[in-house]
Amino acid sequence: MANEGEPRLFVNRWGDTSDPASVGGESYRDECRCFDQARPHPRARVGFHAESQDTSAPGWQRLLELVEEAAADGREEFRPLVGLSPVERRQIVTLPPSIAKLTAVKRFVLYGSNLVRIPPEIGAMTSLEEFTPYTSYRLHWFPYEITRCSKLARSTVSTRALFGNYKLRPPFPRLQPPEDSVADLDLTALEPGRWGTAAIRSCSVCDRPIKQHGLHQAWISLRVATDVLPLLVNACSATCVDALPQGAEGYVQFPHTGGDVDQPASDWD
Repeated sequence: MANEGEPRLFVNRWGDTSDPASVGGESYRDECRCFDQARPHPRARVGFHAESQDTSAPGWQRLLELVEEAAADGREEFRPLVGLSPVERRQIVTLPPSIAKLTAVKRFVLYGSNLVRIPPEIGAMTSLEEFTPYTSYRLHWFPYEITRCSKLARSTVSTRALFGNYKLRPPFPRLQPPEDSVADLDLTALEPGRWGTAAIRSCSVCDRPIKQHGLHQAWISLRVATDVLPLLVNACSATCVDALPQGAEGYVQFPHTGGDVDQPASDWD
């Protein structure tokens, strides 16, 4: 678990970039102002990042190629940002669903990324043992499906950037009310600022197709590898929400919908 005190780290342990702020004067990461990552603000309100991925961007097209190359050669370590220019890195706000093909990858390094979300397909990376999205300061939550990575034992995450983290206890975005039917909802073209993601295909818990059931979103904070992560659950029913495990010690103990949910005191307090 990372215990960084400052939002910038100029010694890169993973060698993905020479400077997390810029390379050659060209910034590869957008500034995040969702909440203060240095001190708590109990009355703050937060939301999801609303950016949609530009799938025509050169960086996205190159990332797709890198994923296919990694899947084809069966590599055990994947550092996609190394293969992108600073401008291309900045164009990447999520990862493609094709990461599900990376079943041989054991070490996944996303140091200093501009990501705002990770797709649930990360749960298909069944060999994953080490996950490093450190200094990805716009990445505030993770999909519940990451709990399917049963071999994942080590992680390095910028704790202060996470919703509900124990240091600052920033709030969680308020989730949408439950939908017992999604017949009128295009699950392949959702508004990320409203739903947290642009597409929801299957239940985070039972893996049934969401389109055949309903949509019940929930937050739960669980220990995943080295860190306690805020996980977004997209469940097909209230029954699946009820089946979620108890929250990690020192965090909200039950699934919740964010907003004004009471959290334990922060370390700051």
